[in-house]
Amino acid sequence: MNGSTALPPWLPTAPCTPNHCAAHPETGSAGPDERAGTVLAVARLTAGTGAVLLGVLLAPAAGLLPATARLALVRGWARAVVRAFGVRARYDGTAGAVTGPLLVVANHVSWLDIPLLAAVLPGRMVAKTEVRRWPVLGPLAALGGTLFIDRDRLRALPGTVRAMAAVLTGGGRVVVFPEGSTWCGRAGGRFRPAAFQAALDSGCAVLPVRIDYRPSWAAAYVGDDPLGASLWRVVTARRIVVNIRILDPISSIEYPDRRALAAAAQRAVAQPTVARDSANLPSSSVHQWASSRPAAASSSRTPA
Repeated sequence: MNGSTALPPWLPTAPCTPNHCAAHPETGSAGPDERAGTVLAVARLTAGTGAVLLGVLLAPAAGLLPATARLALVRGWARAVVRAFGVRARYDGTAGAVTGPLLVVANHVSWLDIPLLAAVLPGRMVAKTEVRRWPVLGPLAALGGTLFIDRDRLRALPGTVRAMAAVLTGGGRVVVFPEGSTWCGRAGGRFRPAAFQAALDSGCAVLPVRIDYRPSWAAAYVGDDPLGASLWRVVTARRIVVNIRILDPISSIEYPDRRALAAAAQRAVAQPTVARDSANLPSSSVHQWASSRPAAASSSRTPA
């Protein structure tokens, strides 16, 4: 997800930094009208952390459930996590008719991207190995079947791509952020083509997703931003509204190689999402479908 210092030269990096991107664009911090009260912020942080911990406790038992029940549990838990942190989400798209294996690709802004996608498109996430060592979230990612990639070892990349292709060939779903690093939301990076080789090898479709936060500075998790600082920025924002646009699937058969396929997905995601005014939405509208529930059904082989 976010970058770190002393990265190998082949790794994708973003120019986004916490001081310039994860702060209010004019004052360097949120103004009084954009901050939640301390009591509300602490309540959100407690509720959000509790929801994540509940996921850790339930993960072993969830693995014993039938696939349909397990995926429903994952979607419900992911929505609960987002709600608990005070984030309002709106999903647009008509991907409900898409069945079978999918390589889901999205732009990457925040750690919030993960539960937001899991709430509607649960599948095997691809993440850097450092995530495994994160407190609470690391064990949860491992229990959820995350495919970890060692970004410091370029030779490990083909093995990760083969693992992704194996999941897709088996009828599962893989979720990846092909920019390779988080961006501030006001700018994005190039989609790296390696992950798209898994779609070509398995013959599956690519499902592009665009994620837009308002305000982007509150959700952005970039550069050397500590996870704790990002959590506090999220819960102290008066309101974070995110639009997740699920776009039309792209057939991997139509593109001759992974670079062309990556470029097609990037073009689709680059189309801006129309901002919506959610200020007057009732509290029950935290999660709304703008159309039919997208991609609710996944293959029975898609792990949680």
